[in-house]
Amino acid sequence: MVKERTRADKRPAKKAAPRGKAPAGSACRQSVDAGRERKVSIAQVAVHAGVSVATVSRVLNGSDAVREPTRSRVADSIVALGYRVNQLARSLRTDESRLLLTMVPDIGNPFYAQIVQGINEAVQARGYDMLLCETGGRVDHEKRFLELLHTRRVDGAICLDPDTVQQAQQSEAQRFPWVACCEFDAHAPVAYVGIDNRAAAREAVQYLVSRGHSRIAFVNSDMRFMYARERQNGYEDALRQAGIAARPDYSQSVNGLDFDAGQRAVARLLALDLRPTAVFAVSDTLAIGIMRGLRDAGLAVPTDMAVMGFDDISLASQVSPTLSTVAQPMRQLGLRAAELLLRQLDDPQARVKGIRLPHRLMRRESA
Repeated sequence: MVKERTRADKRPAKKAAPRGKAPAGSACRQSVDAGRERKVSIAQVAVHAGVSVATVSRVLNGSDAVREPTRSRVADSIVALGYRVNQLARSLRTDESRLLLTMVPDIGNPFYAQIVQGINEAVQARGYDMLLCETGGRVDHEKRFLELLHTRRVDGAICLDPDTVQQAQQSEAQRFPWVACCEFDAHAPVAYVGIDNRAAAREAVQYLVSRGHSRIAFVNSDMRFMYARERQNGYEDALRQAGIAARPDYSQSVNGLDFDAGQRAVARLLALDLRPTAVFAVSDTLAIGIMRGLRDAGLAVPTDMAVMGFDDISLASQVSPTLSTVAQPMRQLGLRAAELLLRQLDDPQARVKGIRLPHRLMRRESA
């Protein structure tokens, strides 16, 4: 009995490729795959550049002991041959990952963006890469990222988290190359870079007093942050020195530093029986939100209320009216933090001290 052929059986059989000959199209795929898998050694780069293997290694490691013409020739050979460093192999051989960890509480905050750019610029110039991690300012998140230090998947860390969070990790910070950036405890045995937040806030409020304001409100952030506590102190210092009594209802605390938080804060200030004539905010994003809230309420800045911010993000000079603020050297904060960390990596026994960079008062249209 002949079985009925199925639909699959009725399909014409594909002809087998002649022995020793690949199916059509496979040769192209094989050549592409071979090209992808082709590995270039450091010795081939050395031959191509006409230098020793040791010289290529020095260039790859960012050594200063190579003359610029030679460095340029090696760099051209690396590009021409498509050489790629095997980071895993190098980590196993040297116990270095050439990767540095940067922890920030909020990647979306434009204040941190310029700092991160400064860090990245400095570390890449030395042949390192940067791993950027957002912690949300939480101890448990930071602990998870610190496992990268324990397992040697990163060589060191720069932390911008609240100083209260960093204090919970001080034992870790003393075991590994570590730099506190912006948020720091000057008495802790940890290298840091930042500004004098108290003095900067005092200067900002003194400027508002000099403009004839005595009813000055203050919009602050999360008091876990050292900058929030220090700027609160600076605000109170300036009022006390001017003989102005601090009013509790003029101090507003917000959760977060976004524009909406600024709008909500100024709405509460506008609801008071005696409105302030000026407001100092601990960040530019809050200050710009305050200006938007004032405009929505039909009020003019600075005629009806002057506004002072802090940080000098790029948007501060682009809004209308332009924002008076305290400028932090954000890119320099990142550069110097990276330099301090790299110094520790170069010499683990080095005693690296903290650095405070200068701030600057930016007098613009809003106050």
